[in-house]
Amino acid sequence: MLDNLKPKIEDIITNHKLLKDEKLQNICELLRAEVNYYDWVGFYFHKQEEKVLELGPYAGNPTDHTLIPFGKGICGQVALSNENFVVPDVKAQDNYIACSFTVKSEIVVPIFVNGQNIGQIDIDSETLNPFTGDDERFLEWVCAQVAEVISKN
Repeated sequence: MLDNLKPKIEDIITNHKLLKDEKLQNICELLRAEVNYYDWVGFYFHKQEEKVLELGPYAGNPTDHTLIPFGKGICGQVALSNENFVVPDVKAQDNYIACSFTVKSEIVVPIFVNGQNIGQIDIDSETLNPFTGDDERFLEWVCAQVAEVISKN
């Protein structure tokens, strides 16, 4: 099912009429609409000097977490580890920042440009343990597409 979304994402990426943030917003909205357990989809980007992540385009309920210090929460940990982080049950994580009491699971995949972690895609789910290896591989592919857009700007 996830692979069926690749052509739609490629269409967004290659649409020269859209600005970078519009492309990212459209990707968030597409993923949230098409994957029933992707309840909140957003991008965070590094602000290296301040050592924080800044919220970029997203789809889902508004969040107070517009700035996340490196190392704090799942997103902040990925900013330092440079590795995917899949959380089957957020209640089992000590270093979890609760965005909503309805969130049960989270997946965060870093975005690399020229080998440097510059941000990440963050997905919250209201379903317990929905993310599989297929989600990870698909989101790695999405992040590679996003990296292409970012490197051209």
